[in-house]
Formats: sequence, structure tokens, C-alpha cells
Amino acid sequence: MRFAIASFLTHALTAASSFTPPSSLSSACRSFRSSSTMTASTLTDVSTFIDGINTSYEQLHREFELQFWGTKMALSGPQYSTDELTRTKGQMEDFLADEAKLSKTRELLQKVPEDSVEAKTLKMLERTFGCYIMESEEARTLRAEATKIEGGLEAARNTLTLGATIDGKFEEMSSVGLRNKVRVDPDEATRKACYKGLSKIGDFVTENGFVELVKVRNKMAKKLGFLDFYDYKVSNAEGFGKIALFEILDTLEAGTRPIMESARKQFAAEKGGESALDPWNQGFLMSGDIVRRMDPYFPFEKSVEQWGRSFAAMNISYKQATMDLDLLDRKGKYSNGFCHWPQPAWVKPGGTWQPSTTHFTSLADPSAIGSGYTGLTTLMHEAGHAAHFANIQMPSPLFAQERSPTSVAYAELQSMFLDSLVGDADWMAKYAISREGEAIPWDLVAEQIKATHPYKVFALRGMLAVPYFERALYEMPEEDVTAESIKALADKVETDIQGGLSARPLLSVPHILSDEASCYYHGYVLAEMGVHQTREFFLKRDKYITDNPSVGPTLTEAYWKPGNSEPFLSLVDNLTGAPLTGDAWVNELKQSVEDVLKEEKESYDAKIAQCSSGAPDTDVDLDMRIRIVDGDSVLADTAEDGGFLETCKKFEEYVQTRFAKA
Repeated sequence: MRFAIASFLTHALTAASSFTPPSSLSSACRSFRSSSTMTASTLTDVSTFIDGINTSYEQLHREFELQFWGTKMALSGPQYSTDELTRTKGQMEDFLADEAKLSKTRELLQKVPEDSVEAKTLKMLERTFGCYIMESEEARTLRAEATKIEGGLEAARNTLTLGATIDGKFEEMSSVGLRNKVRVDPDEATRKACYKGLSKIGDFVTENGFVELVKVRNKMAKKLGFLDFYDYKVSNAEGFGKIALFEILDTLEAGTRPIMESARKQFAAEKGGESALDPWNQGFLMSGDIVRRMDPYFPFEKSVEQWGRSFAAMNISYKQATMDLDLLDRKGKYSNGFCHWPQPAWVKPGGTWQPSTTHFTSLADPSAIGSGYTGLTTLMHEAGHAAHFANIQMPSPLFAQERSPTSVAYAELQSMFLDSLVGDADWMAKYAISREGEAIPWDLVAEQIKATHPYKVFALRGMLAVPYFERALYEMPEEDVTAESIKALADKVETDIQGGLSARPLLSVPHILSDEASCYYHGYVLAEMGVHQTREFFLKRDKYITDNPSVGPTLTEAYWKPGNSEPFLSLVDNLTGAPLTGDAWVNELKQSVEDVLKEEKESYDAKIAQCSSGAPDTDVDLDMRIRIVDGDSVLADTAEDGGFLETCKKFEEYVQTRFAKA
């Protein structure tokens, strides 16, 4: 598999910055070169133009993001509404889609030296404007129509009552709660009922605008000269099109299919037959009992503290950022964790530093078995995003915004690398601590490895299923796009890619609905390739990752500072010294359980010995103000409560009181 992927990616590394999109956007990606020296007058013109763009965009971006947060979090203020979300998004995108700005950018690019800071900023502006300018009036109209449909669908989805009928009684639960019960509840009938509850999301979305949304998105993309909406999204985000993307994914799919087929046969043989592979059984039979037994070592109320201690030990700094964390699940709240930035980090004229402001959410139910592990993993993931975007040090906020032309894979690599630590034995030895202060025992870690390692390929195939579904969805002839055909397609892709129906039905994946996250999931696959390659780099160079104080500075210099000024592929190559491949990932899947146990036992024992020789730090400094909120309520604030650990203690007490068992 290495050579097929490496061959394409080596070509992509050289082609990404000069990629030529379809005719309507092609001119937006041209490079202009000049060896002239700027006159004082030219420098003034360039600075005035860039400063004006930065100031105006910063304001429009903030207004949209505040609406995004308010509507997704179901805040009570009258200023938050779907109409205002649509309006502010339209204003921001109209600003970025102004052809006069693109024309002026090109004009100035011809006057500045190619290697100047101004040229780098102007080239980024050229790429950004090119992602939004739609020369077709009909495409612009379709874009507005899609935004309106999406807003209506999102508003309807927020009012959907989910749950499951258990023992003859309907029990209301969020999608997160349903998924958690499918994974850990010991009663098969309950798990099956919760799976059916998740499946109802597909019925709802296909009956409330998703069919129309798919059609309108596709019409818009085709008017712009793209193959379809998926091609449009990936071209803008990654710099290469859908066909090139699936050359990578097809190679990974083919290379791991035999591993998946063998694993399914082994799983059925070990777990009592084909019924073990039913979507409501597979996750539980693989590790549900172990998740229940590990639960005491992942108390959710300690998750903020453990995240902070872990990141601080890796010397990760947030550079004076402010962060709002909304961590608890509640009715009406958006059903997926995310991290957005109403204030991007950037270096202002004169070198003044503008720290980021982060809005960060997860969906924890501390009373549910397994919620601590899931909540902490989500926290590490989204905090990884926040660390990345807090450390972008470029001369425009547009280098530090998460939409196109920022690579999806680039953004997800940072968060997925950091959340991967939660599964490492040495990380658990220090941070998986019970309420009584006991570290998770090695025997339990070993049981988890034995139960899950042979079947890690299932997660890979689950990730692949989403982009394969969305590709097929947007390739359907318009007349064939119906509620029934979409649901049938989802079932078909799950069966083709995962070997059977998925415990997380494809139509319950929230990414497919929103414009920002649709045709996005391939980024997780590319990022996971990068995660394994980056882990391999650190383990070869430093021998360890957990509490490694060089991790933060290395990631900051190699991955974080440049923002979207460098292609994802070249960033991975620059750090690891090799083009991106799936080798490290596939090699891990092929590793024997015995070898994994040997390696993990050594790292676990070393960390236990290290922890026993010293007391925990009494101060944790992430260089950030943190407010922990629950909707409209502020639960704790480092600026008011005396510091990070004091804030963690206040949150811990709140959770213990609110979710105390009767």
C-alpha cells in the first residue's frame, strides 16, 4: 500500500499549491511572482489593503461565530436565532466572495517581492477569496437557498425528541446517550432499542429537508464547474479534487479489507456466532464489560484537571487565550462536540499579539457508564484543536480560521494526535485515577488491549464509511435522490465498507447535515494516517509521548504556527521526514497482541515508578483563561476562582452535587 499512496502524495505535495480548480475559480489560484523591491507608496497601499481586510473580516467572523455558538448551544438570549445565524453567515461569505477584493489582491501581488511577508498574506487571501467567489449568479442563489434549507433542518433537528422504549416505557435520551447505551448496557434488548432510537434520526432528517439540501448543494457545485458537491468541498479544503482523494482512500480501503474480513470472522467465532456482529452487540461484546470496569478510573468530574495536567506536562501553551467550555449534555444542545473561534489568533501590525477566544463543547452525561472515558477523550480532542488554533502566529486572522482553504486533515491531525494519548498505557498509569486516588491496574489495561487490539480495524472501516457514503450520495442522479433511496444507500455503504450495519447509523452522523462539516469526514481518515506517522516520529526520536515536554514546542513550530499557509501534506513531510502514508497505521493493525502487551507493560511500569517518586504539581499553567459553562450559566472561571486547579475543584464539586446518586 505504501507505494501507491506515496506516489500520489509525492505528486500532490508539489501540485497542491498550484492546483487549478474548475473554470469559475481557476484564476483564484494563480501565483504571481515579482522580484521588484516595494516602494514606500506600494508598501502603504499593500498594508492599508491587508489591514482593512483583516479588521473587517475579524468583525464579521466574530458576529457569525457568536450566532453559531448561541444557536448550537440553545442559549436563551433573544439575540440568538436561526435567521441571525443565516444573516451573519451570509454577510461573512459575501465579504469573502467580493470579486473586487480578489482583483485588488492580484494587482498588489504583482508589486510585492515573492518572498515577502506581504506576498505570503496576499497569496493566502487569493486562495481564500477563490474558495468563496461564485461567478455564476445562479450558483450564488443556490448557495443562499442551501443555507436557508440547512437552517430549517438544523432548527427542526434541535427540537427532535430522541430516546428508546425500554420495558414498555419510552425513555428520552440524546443521540450521545443512545450511543453510550448501545456500547455499554449489559441488556441486549435495551441495546437494540437504543440502536433503533438512533436509526430514527435518518427518518427524521430525510423527511425534514435533507433530500432537498443534497439536490441544491449539487446544483450549486455543478454550476461552478465541479463534478458535484463533494468535489467542490474537498477541492476548496485540501487543494486536490475528489478523484485524487479517493485514490488515497481506495488504497487504504483495499489494503485493510482483508484485515476487516478476518477480524469479523474471528469476532463471530469468539463471541458466540453471527449475532455478535449485530450493530447493537458488536461494541458491547468487544469491550462493553471492560468499559464498565474501567469507568471508576475515569471520573468525569476530574476530566478537566487531567486534561490540563497532561497538556501542561507536554509544555503546551494557549498563548493568553480565553476559552468557554460547555461540557454537559442537555436537551436542545447540538449533538456533536466541536471547537470554534469567535476570535482567531493572529499577529497584528507592529507585532501586537491577538490571543484567540475559543468556544468548545462536548456532550457528557456523568451519570452514564463510560461517559468519563468518552468525555475525557472528547476533551483532549477539542482541546487539541484549541491549542492548535491558539498558536497560529501569522499576520492575518484568515490564516487561523477553520474553513476553506484550511485543510480538514490538517485541523483534525492536531486534535486526533492528542486524544490518542488516552489509549496509551503510560498515560492511563498517571491520569486514569479513581476517586479514591488509585491508578488503573495493569491487569485491566491488559484486558482492554486483548479485547480491542485485534478489532481496531473496525474503527478504521467506520471512519471510511462516511466519505464513501457522501461520495455516493452526491453522485446519485438528481431524480433518484429520495428519502428512501438515501436510507437504502446508507445501509448499503455500511454493509459494503464495514461488513454489516453500523452501531452508529450513517444518517445519525451530524457532520453530513451542516455546510461546514459536510464532505469533511475524509479529513479524519487522512488525519489518522498523519497521527500514526507523527506518533511514530516522536517514539523514534524521544522514545515516549506522555508528559514529553518537547511535544508542545515541536508541534507549535512544525504544525501550529504556519496556520493554513502551508499544505497539510508538506507539514507532515517536514516534521516526520517522509511523505504521508498509511504504513504506520496498518503496521499497528498487523501487530500481534503479545507484542503490544509487552511494549505497553514496559511503558506502564515506568510511568507508575515515576509517579510514585514524586507528588503531583500544585500549579498548572496553560496560559489561558477558562470559563466552564452550562448553557447560560457560568459554573467556574479561572479569573474569578483563583487559578486552574481551583476552577477544576469548583467544577468537580458542581458535578458531584448535581449528579449525586440517590
